[in-house]
Amino acid sequence: MSARVLIVDDSAYTRQLIKNIIEQEPHLEVAGIASDGIDAMAKTLRLKPDMITLDFEMPGMDGFSFLRWLMRERPTPVIMVSSYNDTKTVFKALELGAVDFIAKPTKRASIELRGIERDLIRKLRGIKDVRLEKLSKNLELLDRPEPVSRTVSRANNRVDLVTIGSSTGGPAALQIILTRLPADFRAAVAVSQHMPRGFTGQLAQRLNKISNVSIKEARDMDTVEPGHVLICPGGYHMGFEKKGAEYIVSLKKGMVDDKYTPSVDYMMKSAAEIFGDLTMGVILTGMGNDGKAGMVEIKNKGGYTIAESEDTAVVFGMPGEAIKTGAVVSVLPVSEIPAAITRIVNRQSAGR
Repeated sequence: MSARVLIVDDSAYTRQLIKNIIEQEPHLEVAGIASDGIDAMAKTLRLKPDMITLDFEMPGMDGFSFLRWLMRERPTPVIMVSSYNDTKTVFKALELGAVDFIAKPTKRASIELRGIERDLIRKLRGIKDVRLEKLSKNLELLDRPEPVSRTVSRANNRVDLVTIGSSTGGPAALQIILTRLPADFRAAVAVSQHMPRGFTGQLAQRLNKISNVSIKEARDMDTVEPGHVLICPGGYHMGFEKKGAEYIVSLKKGMVDDKYTPSVDYMMKSAAEIFGDLTMGVILTGMGNDGKAGMVEIKNKGGYTIAESEDTAVVFGMPGEAIKTGAVVSVLPVSEIPAAITRIVNRQSAGR
């Protein structure tokens, strides 16, 4: 059975483009089209779509008002459509319950447009696995104190670099984890979150304002330092090199045909190669299997691995695939991951 999509956008060009993309997919079908929030409310109740693509700047009822109504009256997975210069809108929508987003198509044929088309189809295909109740619970956790964590297996070696990979549902999961790391955290952290160019910098800035550790968007040749979190910039893959006594970031520009950008596998494999058994891999919510091979590589090198459990993952694709390999040491709900990371890192590194 085809998944039915309601397209909500005040731009006739964008509506038609998204419609054309969806109609090319045999397992997707356009349920209807709406030009503003009021129209979208009526068509949501009448057509009962399986998912919705939503613009936020619309006349009358805007996307935010519609999203609030939707999550209260008829929770439905939403992929927002947002321009590159509208990052604040993206994060506000994610906090209100939108599942994911794509960059707003431009009116010119371009390589970027090919990437947007591929990104939209991949997310619409995978959205059937999204569990909105998990996303809602994770959003509630953002304002709660950290719970007591259960006992986890101890790492045999110290940890110098914690690598974290995430996709759909990732921004909330990353906030839960990174804002709970202590100021004296003794390892460096590297993050690859599936996000387009232009959005990761804003993500880093938002998290840095509310965290005890330093968080920034990575730049080529940045030094990897304890207590500092580097988030891979959208459009790039993040690797690592050793220069003398220092470890540095090596960014590689993503290609249009790359399946995942930034790539969690690329980051984790590079970390395992350079840091060896001093690496920790953490795989969070997301569609697909990015990070599966990277987690195996970290485990094979003697590093420590943690996956988010099905109890809290908005999409269990990425952690589920990693767990199937047998390379995951600990499987934990997202609320317990920061305490587990901190306990392993600070205990094992205390004797440095």
